[in-house]
Amino acid sequence: MSETDKTSKLTKVPHRILEEAAKVGLAQDQNRAGTFMHLDQETVASTVNELYEGKLELMDIKAAQKKYSWLEDYMWKLVDKDKDKYTRKVAEDYSGGYFIRVLPGAEITFPLQSCLMISQKNLEQRVHNVIIAEENSKVHIITSCMQHSGVADATHLGISEIYVKKNALLNFTMIHQWSEKTIVRPRSATEIEDNGTFVSNYVCMRPVQDTQMYPVAYCKGVDSRASFNSILYGHKNSHLDIGSKAILTGRGSKAEMVSRAIAREGSEMIIRGLIEGDNTDCKGHLECRSLILDDYSFLQAIPELIVKKKGVELTHEAAVGKISEKEIVYLMTRKLTRDQAVSLIIRGFMDVGILGLPDALNTEIKSIVDASTEAT
Repeated sequence: MSETDKTSKLTKVPHRILEEAAKVGLAQDQNRAGTFMHLDQETVASTVNELYEGKLELMDIKAAQKKYSWLEDYMWKLVDKDKDKYTRKVAEDYSGGYFIRVLPGAEITFPLQSCLMISQKNLEQRVHNVIIAEENSKVHIITSCMQHSGVADATHLGISEIYVKKNALLNFTMIHQWSEKTIVRPRSATEIEDNGTFVSNYVCMRPVQDTQMYPVAYCKGVDSRASFNSILYGHKNSHLDIGSKAILTGRGSKAEMVSRAIAREGSEMIIRGLIEGDNTDCKGHLECRSLILDDYSFLQAIPELIVKKKGVELTHEAAVGKISEKEIVYLMTRKLTRDQAVSLIIRGFMDVGILGLPDALNTEIKSIVDASTEAT
C-alpha cells in the first residue's frame, strides 16, 4: 500500500480523536479544500477535495521530499537549524509535518485545514511544515495544534517555512489548544515576494504551561505586505511569550501587527512586536491592547520599531488596563450576574474581527472563542 493510500481518508481516524479535533474547528464535511492530520508521530489523513484537484497539493512533508528533489531548496532556508536547541532537535529527527503547495493562479475558495494532535502521554512531537503559495494564487489555511484532553504532559516542536510568491495571497489562521502541562515551541518564518500578501492569525484560548513563539516575515518584494493578528487568553498559571517580527526591505512594503490579550488566574504574558524598516518607502503599525483581571497575573507589552532608512514610517500603540467597574455594574442592571457580565465583556474584547477572515470562517472562529471564554 502506498503512503498516499495509507493516509487518504479522515474517516479512518478514531472517532475519539475526531471529536477532540472538532473542538478547534476541524470539519468533516465537504466545505474544506483539503484536510491534513498528523497524530503523535504519524500522518493519518491527507486528502484534497475533488473540486481542487490540479490546483492544490497536500501531503506529508517526507512524502513530498521523495516526490520533489527541489523541496530541499525550501527546507531550512528561512529557519536556521542552529537557531536554538529546539530547531536542532527537529533537524536531527522529526516525524513529518505538512507540505502544502497552491499551484500558480489557483484560487482556493474553501479553506484548507490541518490538525497536529498529541494523544500520547509525555510525547515530544517534532514536525517540519512547508507552505508554498505560487504566483497569483489565493488561499485560506486554518491549522489546529492541540492535545487530547486525556493527555497531561507533552511537548510540541514545530518548524514552519512559508513562501508567498508574486501576487499571491495567503491567509493563515492557527488555533492552539494545549493543556496545563504542555511546552510549545513553534519556529516560523515567511518570505514574501512582489505584491504578495501574508496574513497570520493566532488564537490561543486554553491553558498551557509554557509557550514561546516569535514568527518573522521577510517582506522582500515590491509592495509586499504582512499582517500579524493574535487573540491570547492566559490563565491557570500559563506562561505565554508571544511575539511577531517583520523586516521591511522591499520598496512599498508594509506590515501591521494587532493583538488582544487577557491575563488572569496567575498567568504570565509577554506580548512582543517588532517592525524593522530597511527601505525608504515602507510603512508599519503595531497595536497591542491587553487586560489584566487579577492581582496574581503579570502582563508586559514590548513594542519595538527599528528604522534604518530616511523616509520610513512606523507607528505603535500599546495599552494595558482593567475591565471597567462601570461596565460590569451596567450589565448587572440588565439582569446579568457579575460572572456573566465579565464573560460578556471579555468576549467583546476578544474581537475576532481583527483577523480579517471570510464571514463563514470568521463565525466559526468566533464560536470557538466564545466557547472558551464561557468555559472559564
